[in-house]
Amino acid sequence: MSIELAVVMDSIAHINIRKDSTFAMLLEGQRRGWQLYYATTGDLALESGMAMARLSALRVRDDPAGWFELGTPGWRPLGELDFALMRRDPPVDAQYLYDTHVLALAQRQGCRVVNDPQGLRDMNEKLYALHFPHCCPPSRVSRDPAHLREFVMQYQDCVLKPLDGMGGRSIFRARAGEDNLKVILETLTAGGQQMALAQRYLPEIRDGDKRILLVDGEPVPYALARIPPADDFRGNLAAGGRGEGRPLTDRDRWIAAEVGPELRARGMRFVGLDVIGDWLTEINVTSPTCIRELDAQFQLNIAGSFFDALEASLT
Repeated sequence: MSIELAVVMDSIAHINIRKDSTFAMLLEGQRRGWQLYYATTGDLALESGMAMARLSALRVRDDPAGWFELGTPGWRPLGELDFALMRRDPPVDAQYLYDTHVLALAQRQGCRVVNDPQGLRDMNEKLYALHFPHCCPPSRVSRDPAHLREFVMQYQDCVLKPLDGMGGRSIFRARAGEDNLKVILETLTAGGQQMALAQRYLPEIRDGDKRILLVDGEPVPYALARIPPADDFRGNLAAGGRGEGRPLTDRDRWIAAEVGPELRARGMRFVGLDVIGDWLTEINVTSPTCIRELDAQFQLNIAGSFFDALEASLT
């Protein structure tokens, strides 16, 4: 009997298959003969304590002219399936958190959920990196604009971020004494109501913001350095950055060794670390990407390694 896998993701009709890591995973699962099912926002539910999903059988093709076919959707208990991949993009808002509660019940009822739902709730992608302060640049998280301004004045040149963003959105570089610093901090904190993150600016960003992928806590041997365009400081591919693959440095491997065992112990089986120069800046647990770019540049099969690990957990 084939292995059954459900993927909970954003609309498959709107992905870019050349860059989408979830799509790489689906291709690999299908290649192995697994039965794939698709669900998206609105397709998870609870019924008398049972985790349910409205699932559509899914077939995929590596063809930009038409990359998926869906069967007729129907409700099933998630506990009947072998695996569920939670691959929805941030923001991790209230609706996302409700989905993780459904998936936590599915896990108790027999479905192996990747990444672990409790970890998805606990590990804010900006904040969780600060559990490893020896790996990170100087940082401060606060709701208080004056507290954050004090940090900027101390380090002179800083990056300011919301805690729930992705793709480089609403990230600011600010220097001490700038006329707009006060309004940036008021905006990011919603006038002192929301936490924001300040980090010392790392000039090494010009050489790229490296994405290091971990499978069960072990790093893929190459990182994708996302290099900012000339008129921006953000390396995010969604913000116009250019991806360039590179072998991991000794420092990259050290960072992976510092954080990987804890992530594996917490059930975070596919994770992306963001590293600028020698410093860890984020730990991405929701829907880390860059599989397809690294596979293409280095003739890898990262999804294959990931699925090897999943299959090993069945024995």
